[in-house]
Amino acid sequence: MSRLHVVSGKGGTGKTTVAAALALALATEGRRTLLVEVEGRQGIAQLFETEALPYEERKIAVGPASEGAAPWGSGAPSAGDPARGGGGRRAGGEVHALAIDAERALLDYLQMFYKLGSAGRALKKLGAIDFATTIAPGLRDVLLTGKACEAVRRKDKNGRFVYDAVVMDAPPTGRITRFLNVNDEVAGLAKIGPIHNQAQAVMRVLKSPETAVHLVTLLEEMPVQETADGVEELRAAGIPVGGIVINMTRPALLDNGDLDIAARDARGGVAKALSQAGLGGARRGGLAERLIDPLLEQAREHAERVELERAEHAELTALGLPTYELELLPEGVDLAGLYHLARDLRKQGPI
Repeated sequence: MSRLHVVSGKGGTGKTTVAAALALALATEGRRTLLVEVEGRQGIAQLFETEALPYEERKIAVGPASEGAAPWGSGAPSAGDPARGGGGRRAGGEVHALAIDAERALLDYLQMFYKLGSAGRALKKLGAIDFATTIAPGLRDVLLTGKACEAVRRKDKNGRFVYDAVVMDAPPTGRITRFLNVNDEVAGLAKIGPIHNQAQAVMRVLKSPETAVHLVTLLEEMPVQETADGVEELRAAGIPVGGIVINMTRPALLDNGDLDIAARDARGGVAKALSQAGLGGARRGGLAERLIDPLLEQAREHAERVELERAEHAELTALGLPTYELELLPEGVDLAGLYHLARDLRKQGPI
């Protein structure tokens, strides 16, 4: 199963929230998840109600306990890890987080391949790093994706993967394919040497079954269209697409029969129902009569929204990908809400 989960979505769809909930959902039964931020917004820190993330991997949460649920992530439990075995209620794992800084990542890269040491720090003072990322804009994306893929491949001294899953809160859908595919371009430009080898290593991860790109959307026309375009672009680039997460779904308040009544503007039936409910007589000018227009207007708006959402849902289903739904939290997403969404994802998993 996938070990690198890339989460993208049109702005305003809640992709950072979904990425955080997914990291929590994956961190069960003793598993370790790394949640990576690449846009420098510190959105992860805000969601987990913690201080700004530094350029280092830091534990920020413990995953929810599971009631014997099938694990997500990278397969069978590691040997010698009691938290991952047995039945009944199983302890949650750990969520670590990292805010990747392109400048620091470049210094790491220079040290790793060229052993520059203090010379790298001198380059920073001279502004050479800003210069490099300015003249080669794609270099920034290479550094960000490379750091995440390094975490995917990293093993401990016993040869086990340090993280069972890495979740990346990635750029929006409109530029996700270019962001992930930039290493292919770099590998083509640099025919030999460490840059070429690094870019190829990153693309081997990004285009392998270890990776899945999940797209977050709302049941609205523009996000759904951008999702469909994103799926097409990712498939054309050979990058594995995972699932579609429909975020902020709202319940249908009326059943199909009531929706039909709203659509037909059935005033007489509504007046009679209000009267039977004790809200005044059904006579003209009575209380029930005065309530009809505002109630029907709200019902019509609700019926139109439900019809639109059903049509958009059908568009997403036609893409042939697994879909997951997360409800709208009326009070907004706090830490408790994040755990609630994580549990909802687990119930619909695996993702």
